[in-house]
Formats: sequence, structure tokens, C-alpha cells
Amino acid sequence: MAKYNYKAIDIFNKEFKVKMRGFDPDEVDEFLDNIMKDYETFNKEILALQEENDRLNAKINQLNKSQAVMSKIQPESQKSQTVTNFDILKRLSNLEKEVFGKKLDQEVTIEPTSSLNGLSSNYTNSEDDLDKTRLF
Repeated sequence: MAKYNYKAIDIFNKEFKVKMRGFDPDEVDEFLDNIMKDYETFNKEILALQEENDRLNAKINQLNKSQAVMSKIQPESQKSQTVTNFDILKRLSNLEKEVFGKKLDQEVTIEPTSSLNGLSSNYTNSEDDLDKTRLF
């Protein structure tokens, strides 16, 4: 902290010699009183700022410590999460194979030509069908 030449009490106790045609002593006293009040205000503000600075430095230290702890914990949790995600994807893949694999096997056993023959037998070219379509 900077060294001050005067404290508020030094300013208050300072007395000047009166000389012929000198300054008005009341005016000088009033001015010095105002300087003393400002000086005390500045000292209070400096103390408040120092306390806030100490508080913020303590908070920075606390956050740095917690960040160091988190950086140690984070790689371990990422490994377990990666393993977990891999396991979930593997299980999902097995389920899809189980569910959709059976459906695909069932569709393969159906003859593809039989479904086309059924369509050709249902198709007719009669005038009656055209009339029914127009009414609809």
C-alpha cells in the first residue's frame, strides 16, 4: 500500500501562521475540513476494495481447486460413459437383428410370383368396373 504524507487527523490538527494580508483562517479551516472528509472517505473505500479483492481471490482459489478435482474425475467418467454408450449400441443392434431378422426371414419364405399372379387374376377390363368408378 502506498505511503501517505498526511492522515486525516494530521490535516485536522494542522495550524497555519497568520501573517499580514494572509488567507482567511475560517476559509482555510473549512477547506481543510472538506479535504479531511474526502481523505476518510477514500480510506474507507480502499479498505472495502481490499476486502472485496481478498474475497474474490479466495473464490478464485476455491474454483481452481474444484476445477483441478473435476479434471481428475472427468476422464474416468468419460471412459465409463463411452463403455456404456458402446454397450447400449451393441444391445440395440442385437435387438434389431432379433426383431427385424425374424420378419425378414418370414418375408423371404413367401413366394414372390404368387403375389403377382393374384394381381393379374383380380384385374378385369370390363365396362361395368369403369361405370362403377365413374359413379364413385
